Amino acid sequence: MVQQSPTPASSTAPAAAPSRSRISGGLIGSLVGLALLIDFMVQNTQDVTLQFLFWSFSWPLWLFTPVVAVLGALVWIGFGVLRRHRRRVARRAARDD
Repeated sequence: MVQQSPTPASSTAPAAAPSRSRISGGLIGSLVGLALLIDFMVQNTQDVTLQFLFWSFSWPLWLFTPVVAVLGALVWIGFGVLRRHRRRVARRAARDD
């Protein structure tokens, strides 16, 4: 069995500094959007009435805003999942042909 001794450069060089994770543009955009949403919620505290078909109810606008934002995000993610699924099915069909 052959053993190698460490090279002089690696034995005298200081240990590499841990890499710093950078803040991505998506994270910055999400944080700015969240800050704007919170600012909107703080400024709008009056009650609003939602009427849809035969339903009608009143909620404070600060509560209604994040509920609608979360529902919108779920729909957005759902459409993304459907799109990805359709593309995967199409790729498999093209590969099998």
